[in-house]
Amino acid sequence: MSEIPEGLIYTKEHEWIKVEGNDITVGITDYAQNALTDVVWVELPELGVSVKSMDSFANVESVKSVSEIYAPVSGEVTEINEDLEDAPETINTDPYGEGWICKMKMDNPGELDALLDAAAYKSLIEE
Repeated sequence: MSEIPEGLIYTKEHEWIKVEGNDITVGITDYAQNALTDVVWVELPELGVSVKSMDSFANVESVKSVSEIYAPVSGEVTEINEDLEDAPETINTDPYGEGWICKMKMDNPGELDALLDAAAYKSLIEE
């Protein structure tokens, strides 16, 4: 069974979001990393790039496939997890901690209202 921490927000595309004021941290869920299996490479978003909600802005490659990562909200990428370039497997071992992908400053925090809480995400992946 996949780990789904309370207090985070989730997308239907299996990204998680931790909100800290107007800033967010983005990663992929335990369910997503489990489905990908062994992550071997991560293409991080560009630092300083502005993205629109649900734009593809990063990729995660595993031994099975390549998956696009989508911006959960519109905003600017303010920090990227460069440690993933040397240790992409961190997404598998610690998806909600050291395996985060990027941090963003939100343009419109109201976009978070369209996303899922832990209970709704759990229902989605159990379908």
